[in-house]
Amino acid sequence: MVAIIEKRDLRDFDWLTSLLAVAIAVFGIWQIYNALPHANFWSKQIIGLAIALVAFFVVAFSDYRRIIDAAPFFYVVGLSLLLLVLTPLGVEVNGQKAWLWLPVIGQFQPSEFAKIPTVLMLAKYFGARKGTALTVRELIIGTAILMGPVILILIEDMGQAITYLPILAAVLFLSAVKIRYVVTAVLAAVILIPSAYYIGVETGFIKLYQQQRIMAILDPESVDPRGFGYHTVQSMITVGKGGLAGIRGDSDTSQSVLRFLPEPHTDFIFAVTAENTGFIGCISLLLAYALLLSRLISGAREANERSGMLVIMAIATALAFQIFMNIGMTLGILPVIGVPLPLMSSGLSAILATFIAIGFVVSIRMRRFVN
Repeated sequence: MVAIIEKRDLRDFDWLTSLLAVAIAVFGIWQIYNALPHANFWSKQIIGLAIALVAFFVVAFSDYRRIIDAAPFFYVVGLSLLLLVLTPLGVEVNGQKAWLWLPVIGQFQPSEFAKIPTVLMLAKYFGARKGTALTVRELIIGTAILMGPVILILIEDMGQAITYLPILAAVLFLSAVKIRYVVTAVLAAVILIPSAYYIGVETGFIKLYQQQRIMAILDPESVDPRGFGYHTVQSMITVGKGGLAGIRGDSDTSQSVLRFLPEPHTDFIFAVTAENTGFIGCISLLLAYALLLSRLISGAREANERSGMLVIMAIATALAFQIFMNIGMTLGILPVIGVPLPLMSSGLSAILATFIAIGFVVSIRMRRFVN
């Protein structure tokens, strides 16, 4: 799958997208250090970035069309890894059994990697279609492709499962889904989501801490700020403390360094960014994200075939949704569900999966002139 690198490949290589992703990741390492300077999470993230860049270049200089052709194989591998989490090989972290430990490889989170084969599988199926509107049969098959990993992830981690839904939405929208199907889906969601929540509460599938985190948004005054509302309250305090330009390295007063802010290097890395770089730093980060997403969308427009375009737009939509969810829970407008901030949050699985996804974008853009 990996081709010999030619001068044409270097000429067509999307350097701007690549450098943007690396710049955000490096900025993230700095914020991880600011969050917990006496821990080794930031040094581990440097190693993770190095590994991620190797994987990124391997994917970028590979022919993405051959990888999409092999999508069913990768999809089965992804499902198999998610199933293994439910076995004794699964590892529980912070009350969630969503990690897997394998010899040599070590500990990683399969739900991060399973997104990529899911995207490839959807792109392979819907990319082979012509320009006609989607049929009910195609909608059912597309939903089944997505629900395979989602059902398995729901058993492990509700937050990660939610991040899969925009992938299908983007693919269906770009595959000419009929408006009546969209209206039906919205009405069904309005009815089913409250019903599912009620059933989940009654059956115990939605645990007490998850209910309380939702109530912290819907009715903040009803939640104990020292209990289940602690994460949200401390995050908002940390964000507000940064002011215009941040505390400028004053670790003696840092919410994260003093351990008031939970999980500052992962779930609440944006709060750490706000505290240390202030409004200016946050706006700069958001502009970097906006530019990165615009580059991805530009790559989708230039793709020379449908499946490549679907891959890029699914990746762009998933990244945009994760950014929105993470920042939303940091600012207290969404419940805390443990969604990492792409390229910023600490974690080898997350940064590796994100760079592999961006590698596909670069690969597709490089071959926009190839038949």
